[in-house]
Amino acid sequence: MTKYIDAHAHMNFATYNEDCEEVIKRALDNDVWMMNVGTKAQTSQEAVEIAERYDEGVYAIIGLHPIHTNKSFHDKDELGDEGTPFNSKGDVWNNDFYKKLAESKKVVGVGECGLDYFRIEGNEKEYKERQVKAFTSQIEFAIEHDLPLMIHCREAYADTLDILKSYQKDYGEKVRGNFHFYAGDTDIAKQILDIGFTMSFTGVITFAKEYEKLVEFVPLDKMLSETDCPYVTPVPFRGQRNEPMYVREVVKKIAEIKGLEEDKVKKQLWENVRRQFGV
Repeated sequence: MTKYIDAHAHMNFATYNEDCEEVIKRALDNDVWMMNVGTKAQTSQEAVEIAERYDEGVYAIIGLHPIHTNKSFHDKDELGDEGTPFNSKGDVWNNDFYKKLAESKKVVGVGECGLDYFRIEGNEKEYKERQVKAFTSQIEFAIEHDLPLMIHCREAYADTLDILKSYQKDYGEKVRGNFHFYAGDTDIAKQILDIGFTMSFTGVITFAKEYEKLVEFVPLDKMLSETDCPYVTPVPFRGQRNEPMYVREVVKKIAEIKGLEEDKVKKQLWENVRRQFGV
């Protein structure tokens, strides 16, 4: 059984509140499975609740996004209209809460976690320290529960890799996972490959030619496909809200860039996510 796989979706976000089941059904009917990724306690719990409504094809990843460890801009697509321009005032990792969520057999990973230095607000040292504390807590949680990591990294590759390497010195292959929405260069990609992590690509590769070199460089057996929906909708659906079914366009583009048959790419990406996340 081979499926298309959206390795990083957000059907747990508020933008799908009115038609979540319809969108998921459309994906499953089109041979697409998905992993919905949490960004904080609320969206992590919702990812698990959604996954548990399905016998197969829908999974959950639970964790705390680095931008939510400090005060961050409120994204209505993610959290809905809560009547305030700021939703996150500095969330902290709650080990007991996430441990209870991890009891679900539908939980296949921890994240999205990592570091994000794109928009630092306030005291830079404190801003980064809060992110590092949350990140290391989640690495330790993943090790304890033998789960892979779903890494979010923006303008912080050096620090992220240093932290992962330091844990691998003590725990080896127990520290594993995927860098989602990879947007670094080939030098950084090589470092990610060297520590055994995979990288996933989104619909941005269908309209941004600068990603073609990266897709060519990363071995097919070391990459995953994702949508990061509701964001970065691929061609030919630009201008619409993204959804898991559109991961088929990502797979199609990977095949085109690499000069391979789409079915071969589909099968390898499926094996990759099964190997890395146990789906």
